[in-house]
Amino acid sequence: MSDTNSAPGETAAEQDTQQTRRKFLTAATSAVGVAGVVGVAVPFMGSWNPSEKAKAAGAPVKADISKLEPGQMVVVEWRGKPVYVLHRSEAQVADLTKLDGDLKDPASTASDQPAYVAPAGRSIRPELFVAVGLCTHLGCAPKFRPEVGAADLGGDSWLGGFFCPCHGSKFDLAGRVYQGVPASANLIVPPYSFEGDNVLVIGVDAEAA
Repeated sequence: MSDTNSAPGETAAEQDTQQTRRKFLTAATSAVGVAGVVGVAVPFMGSWNPSEKAKAAGAPVKADISKLEPGQMVVVEWRGKPVYVLHRSEAQVADLTKLDGDLKDPASTASDQPAYVAPAGRSIRPELFVAVGLCTHLGCAPKFRPEVGAADLGGDSWLGGFFCPCHGSKFDLAGRVYQGVPASANLIVPPYSFEGDNVLVIGVDAEAA
C-alpha cells in the first residue's frame, strides 16, 4: 500500500525520510500532554543543511555550537532523525560515574556508537554529548529532563537525563539506559566530528575527518 502523504515523484529514500520525520514529530507533540511529566523546551538548531534529496541520501550536516552553554541542549536534524546535542556541565560529567550500578550497559560494551568515543561519557569531548534522539525501544523521542531529583523520575537517584514518555524508558546524560525499563540498549551515537572548535559535523567520522 502506498503512503497517501507521499508526494508524486518522491524516491523511496525521500519517502522513508518523510515517514521518519512524521513519526518523530508525532511522538514529540504527543508527549506534551502526558500527565506528570515536566517538559523542557529544546530548540531545533539552525544548521548548514544540504538539499532534501542529499539529506535523504545521508549527507552530513554542520551546526555552529559556539553559543551552546553548559546545561543546554539543541536538536539537529540528520537523515530525517533528531540528533540531540548536549553541552554537559562539569557537574553533569562528574555525576556520570555515580550511576553505573543503575544502568544496563554502563561501559557501553553493547552500544551502537563509533569506536572513537569514550565508553563511559560516550563522547569525543567530555562536555559535548551527541546522540540520535530516538528511544531504542520503539523509536519515540525521549524528553530532555536535566533537573536533578525529579520526583516523577526517582527523586534523589535521578541526576538528570532523558525520559521516554511513550513507555517509560530512562537514560542518563550519556544516553545510557537504566535497568528495569523497556528499552534494552543505550541511545545510538551517530558518526560525528568537528571542524575547529565550534562546528559540529554529523555524519562524518572523526577518524575520517
